[in-house]
Amino acid sequence: MHEQTIDERTRRRWRQYLADERAEARVYRALAGRRHGEEREILLAIAEAEGRHEEHWRRLLGEDRGRPAHPGVRTRVLGWLAQHLGSVFVLALMQRAEQRSPYEEDLHATQQMAADEHIHAEVVRGLAVRGRQRISGTFRAAVFGANDGLVSNLALVLGIGATGVSTPVVLAAGLAGLLSGALSMGAGEFVSVRSQRELLLASTPNPATPDYLPRLDVDANELALVYRARGMSPEEAEQHAAEVLQGARTLQVGEDEAHEELGTAWGAAWSSFAFFASGAIIPVLPYLLGLTGLTAVLTSTALVGLALLLTGSIVGLLSGASPLRRALRQLAIGWGAAAATYGLGLLFGAQVG
Repeated sequence: MHEQTIDERTRRRWRQYLADERAEARVYRALAGRRHGEEREILLAIAEAEGRHEEHWRRLLGEDRGRPAHPGVRTRVLGWLAQHLGSVFVLALMQRAEQRSPYEEDLHATQQMAADEHIHAEVVRGLAVRGRQRISGTFRAAVFGANDGLVSNLALVLGIGATGVSTPVVLAAGLAGLLSGALSMGAGEFVSVRSQRELLLASTPNPATPDYLPRLDVDANELALVYRARGMSPEEAEQHAAEVLQGARTLQVGEDEAHEELGTAWGAAWSSFAFFASGAIIPVLPYLLGLTGLTAVLTSTALVGLALLLTGSIVGLLSGASPLRRALRQLAIGWGAAAATYGLGLLFGAQVG
């Protein structure tokens, strides 16, 4: 009887593995359907490997498969996200799922299957890195701009409110904090992007330079100095310059330059303004809706807490780390800053009173 119980548990575990492998293969195929070229081929290859794992459990179960098991909740959520989003978020979650494979400790899984899961985690990590690089600039501006607005304006509103001033004063301070912070963020981003573009422009070779090549002294070979200034060794520079002068190569104006692609300064400024304002408006909402006193304070704190949990979990997902841990860290930092200013406000209000 005890042996039968163990066998039944084992079969249930195998059926669960079978369902999860089948669902994970569908996730990778759904992701592949939204990709092109090399990334599509890689995702389909992983799906094929998951199919081999599925076949392993099917063989072990034989005819005694029983009722099909349902995939785990995490896998089902990933499937839905892959079909409707197909984004880097899903890849980051799949990376974590592959890292937690139970095959390492399961005697009925082959060593090859356990190795496959570890390698899949690295493959998915590589694909997720590509996605993170594509969205890194926009993501950084959006998440951290909104987070700055959330924390700074909550701290301002609570600090001012704790001094005992009237609700209209708190509301005015919150709106002033929103506007001044958003303008500061926008102006800072404008100056940053404009400065970077000006620096890149100053580093770009003169487009008229190729016109002077026919006049160079071939024996002196001043062109080699150009390539040495760009980081080549003297020997490499001499060889490269000789090839250009002999017509074997053409002088490329932007050769060996890796310029970062930047947006316009005004676009970056407006984006930063909007992202900061979208976060800074949340602490002010309860006051705009007519709430006062402790009710407004608690509501504002709760709303900002939810927003901080959201931004923190997004950071965790994209970094391949625990979303919950990052969310709680973001919440602790935001509420910690707000609590400090609230305490200072109480102290200042008591002294003035």
